[in-house]
Amino acid sequence: MRNKMLQIRESFWFIPAVLGVLAILLAQSLISLDHTIEERQLHTFGYFFYEVGVSGSRSILGAIGGSMLAVAATSFSITISVLATASSTYGPRLVRNFMADRGNQIVLGVFSATFLYSLTVLRSIRSQSSDNVAFVPDIAVNVAVILAVICVAVLVYFIHHIADSIQVSTLSARVRSELVSCVDEMYPASPPANAIAVDRSDLALSGEAVISADASGFIVTIDEQSILRHAVHHSCTVEITAAGGKHVLVGDELARVRSGEATAELIAAVRKCFSLGDARNPHQDIDFAVQQLTEMAVRALSPSTNDPYTAKNALAELAVGLVPLVQRNAIPEGRADEQGTLRLLVHRTAPATVVDTVFDAMRIYAVPSPVAVTATIDLARRVGAAALYQQIRDALLRQLTLLGEAYSSSGARPEDIEARSVEINAARQVLESSRTSQ
Repeated sequence: MRNKMLQIRESFWFIPAVLGVLAILLAQSLISLDHTIEERQLHTFGYFFYEVGVSGSRSILGAIGGSMLAVAATSFSITISVLATASSTYGPRLVRNFMADRGNQIVLGVFSATFLYSLTVLRSIRSQSSDNVAFVPDIAVNVAVILAVICVAVLVYFIHHIADSIQVSTLSARVRSELVSCVDEMYPASPPANAIAVDRSDLALSGEAVISADASGFIVTIDEQSILRHAVHHSCTVEITAAGGKHVLVGDELARVRSGEATAELIAAVRKCFSLGDARNPHQDIDFAVQQLTEMAVRALSPSTNDPYTAKNALAELAVGLVPLVQRNAIPEGRADEQGTLRLLVHRTAPATVVDTVFDAMRIYAVPSPVAVTATIDLARRVGAAALYQQIRDALLRQLTLLGEAYSSSGARPEDIEARSVEINAARQVLESSRTSQ
């Protein structure tokens, strides 16, 4: 269910479809209201509503409908152009952020809804030459004019919004917010109330059975709470062995029943808790959430782009997500039922592994740029100073050593090598002082 909601949110069609249906319903309601007013010969028009007549109403609705369809087509063209630019500059995986942008969806929905509204009202207008009875839905026509004025304001907003959304700061901030949300969900500041430590040497392995995938794709979401409820209901212990973002084939392992009976009902229920998709997303995939900003930095350093300051900005946004990650206490893997019995085992990617992923990429691509190397060193200093566990600082110290060796052998000018060595030594001192202070 959550995967379906995410797919709906990241699609262009849902909000425009909803607004289109609402526009048709509004048009039919106002036409019925106009019919009622005409039958009862009520005259409610004053300063805000005017009787335009048959030909005038048709001209107004035709102009509004035609212009809104043209503006909607132009807006789609602009959006596609922005998507192409973002895909080539920042990476194709970031296109999803434009697809999920509520502003773009609402703008396109308002334009298409106004067109459908005008078309629906237009078809209800009758002249005396058709059946000797004239009918003009004056209220509906006046509302169409109001919608046209709103569309002008929406167009101005769209031009501003699309220009703002393509900026590096806006795009990186949006990706960073996804990283922070993923960290908060997968590595919460306070462990769940039912979290318990697990000694694997004492873990019973009787009746162990593998729960495999019945479809192929990327694991988008895992409903851990539902798996826990199923495990409690069947009095067994389930271990989730596949993480979010992993690509699985039919028959690949998703989970294991560590104790208890692996009934067909339990296997089917647990399998449904794994939502598969055609692409990864950062909601439960910390590696992908980090990869998006890392890819921004790497692409900015490519010879075709050659924009080290965009890479510097992406690394600064990475610090916003990585610092809270390394400050969190390790959460026990076990989840217990109300009686304290182990029912579920979950796994999380170690923060040190996440950190290594970033610095392995930057060590390869940042070396030709002194600005990017300095930003990478600063990222190591900030993350290391905040790290709660020594293994994270050890990983960062090792990465700083490798970065210094790579830069020294890159053929850079001696003065640049000396300057980066000073920065690396200063960062190492911060990390070493953090070790002694704890």
